[in-house]
Amino acid sequence: MATLSDLQCILLSTASQRKQGEIHPYPASVDPRGGAKAIAALLRRGFVEERPADDGSGEVRVHITAAGLHAIGVEVEGGKSAEAGDAAAAASPSPSRPTKSGLLLALLERPQGALMPDLIEATGWLPHTVRAALTGLRRKGHAIGRSTREGKSCYHIGSTG
Repeated sequence: MATLSDLQCILLSTASQRKQGEIHPYPASVDPRGGAKAIAALLRRGFVEERPADDGSGEVRVHITAAGLHAIGVEVEGGKSAEAGDAAAAASPSPSRPTKSGLLLALLERPQGALMPDLIEATGWLPHTVRAALTGLRRKGHAIGRSTREGKSCYHIGSTG
């Protein structure tokens, strides 16, 4: 699962809501210097790509990719790369920015579940905070199980593990 900074999430979320999936112009809250660094990191990871502008100006513009949509939890219709705006409209309702609780749920829903170190790394939280979030998810009605794998706590949704 991709770990993104807040700024990267903002840029990808904004691009996913635009018809052509363009990163530019930045939202008003984004500092252009920080935005440039974030875009460079997103380019390296394949979450955005450079393409020639559709208007024939010869400019190169940055667009979100299917991997970028997936990284923020937007499903691409039919498994094919669709226009970013169309994919955002077709996706199930979700927060404009992924939450850490949502990230925990995604990791727990994997067939193998998630080891505590994986949950800590994905969220950036301390172990006691991860355990508290798991308790919160249980209180919301999620059946979270615990087992041991590789000598470490492994958490999962349901009774498999």
